Amino acid sequence: MKTVLCYGDSLTWGYNPEGGRHSLEDRWPSVIQAALGSSVQVIAEGLNGRTTAFDEYVAGADRNGARILPTVVMTHTPIDLIIFLLGTNDMKPWIHGNPVAAKQGMQRLIEIVRSHDYGWPPPQILIVAPPVAGHTENAEYRAMFAGAEASSKRLAPLFAALAAETGCGFFDAATVATTTPLDGIHLDAKNTRKIGEALAPVVRAMLETKETSRG
Repeated sequence: MKTVLCYGDSLTWGYNPEGGRHSLEDRWPSVIQAALGSSVQVIAEGLNGRTTAFDEYVAGADRNGARILPTVVMTHTPIDLIIFLLGTNDMKPWIHGNPVAAKQGMQRLIEIVRSHDYGWPPPQILIVAPPVAGHTENAEYRAMFAGAEASSKRLAPLFAALAAETGCGFFDAATVATTTPLDGIHLDAKNTRKIGEALAPVVRAMLETKETSRG
């Protein structure tokens, strides 16, 4: 059985901007699981507010993606593919607000995966750029993500360049999913499913490529 780890923030956790959490079957890792079937185990590791590699102290959980990643990977090893869907929370002004910093944070995650001693070959990596932040009349979210409408548009080209430099896969979620105007950041159930539907063939192809390279 192949193992795929989905490492992300609230978009992976399934945050519902209308309240609560999207149903399990609507979350994009679950959509991938349904498409690929029982020969693949898809593990969802999403945390609201998670960054690529920066601290945030307003929550009860460690949101620094780089710090917790080694523990998560060791928990689920052996892993064939890791999908990173992160970067939105890096756009908060008090986190960093700079898409170049998000790229550097993503690069650190790649380095962690490839340098850690798992006892198995390192997994493949698929970088997914998040949907761009949209306009919202929600005053709190508008302030929390001030400037993100412009800065988040730079994430996809930066992540694509990083993927090319490091030999990772890449997918731009903005090509299939749009954030809700309820907060400008999160997704409704339909758009959450769209990410899983679009990623499923990408994941299948990457897993088949790894199998071929082994043989």
